[in-house]
Amino acid sequence: MTLWVGVMSGTSLDGIDVALVEIEGTGERPDRWRLVEFATSAYAAETRAQIRNAIESGSAAALCALDFELGHQIGQAVLDVLDSAGVSAGEVAAVGSHGQTVWHIPPAGEEAGATLQIGQASVIAEVAGCDVVSDFRTRDMAAGGHGAPLTAHTDWLLFQGEEARLVQNIGGIANVTALPGSADTSDTTPQSFDTGPGVALLDGAVETLTGGRLRYDDGGKIAAAGAVSRPALDYWLDDPYFALPPPKTTGRERFSGDRLRDWLTRFAGLTTEDLVATLTELTARTIAESYRWIPFEASTCYLCGGGANNPALAGRLAALAPQTEFRRLSALGADGDSREAVAFALLARQHVLGYPGNASWATGASGARQLGSLTRADGLR
Repeated sequence: MTLWVGVMSGTSLDGIDVALVEIEGTGERPDRWRLVEFATSAYAAETRAQIRNAIESGSAAALCALDFELGHQIGQAVLDVLDSAGVSAGEVAAVGSHGQTVWHIPPAGEEAGATLQIGQASVIAEVAGCDVVSDFRTRDMAAGGHGAPLTAHTDWLLFQGEEARLVQNIGGIANVTALPGSADTSDTTPQSFDTGPGVALLDGAVETLTGGRLRYDDGGKIAAAGAVSRPALDYWLDDPYFALPPPKTTGRERFSGDRLRDWLTRFAGLTTEDLVATLTELTARTIAESYRWIPFEASTCYLCGGGANNPALAGRLAALAPQTEFRRLSALGADGDSREAVAFALLARQHVLGYPGNASWATGASGARQLGSLTRADGLR
């Protein structure tokens, strides 16, 4: 058994998720794996504001400084998890760090895409004392892919079962992985793509409307007290992203920031409860309607990510997709909150052992690629 660390800081801007994972086997698909320790190091309000500024209007100087600052924070978060588990840095094969996405440009037609994640790997290696695999998305995009969802490959490795199933993540941006059953003898191909906004718009609206008093709709209580506004909902549903077939990806640059502020201004006559109910409906509806792109039937969907903890959102999703049974990812013996961090521990392993880390059937890349760049802790090899 070998120890690996995965680090994820997603589009919800909650903080830094760190998973210490024990993995057995040297084949492409692990023989067994176990989550040893998991923790989230919450971003301070100042850090969240710096990241938002970097996403919306950050200068080169601000991005440069934030790249190193996040590297320090990630490195310390890794050390905290290792200390909690009683594990030394020398016992860890490598850390896989996704970094904080500040901008993502999906490929469009003949135009190549581009992406930028920050959280300097050299700083992480110095602070944590571990080898670090980072910069996962760029190789897939260089091969013509979207660079996401990177969890598609790890979902296939870890969660494929005998029967077809869906794994639905509801983070800042929502994405689904559709896995045909292992007993399927046809040439059915898995599929994975971003369905649209998860909680990025929802959390941003709650924080703005409450003057920063609340960061999210705890328990879906605000949405439950409101009513959906059809004109306010249509503002978002008219976005052409929802009509695009997979492969496709999106991000906060499309579903937050100025567009959210414009929407809140345009529909300022609505109550806070109605606005939050409308954005909750948007996420649920766009997830449910996106399942039309999946070319095979899957009767069970496993929910994970922060939005899975919102009963109002989960309830609307179940109502809008009655043919699907929605369960928590924990039903598969996995912690839904740690799924993405676990994925990057596995992607670090794939890099070190020389296996591909992308799923070209999900990203649209021209083929399988080994993802990431390795930064040695000792700086010598």
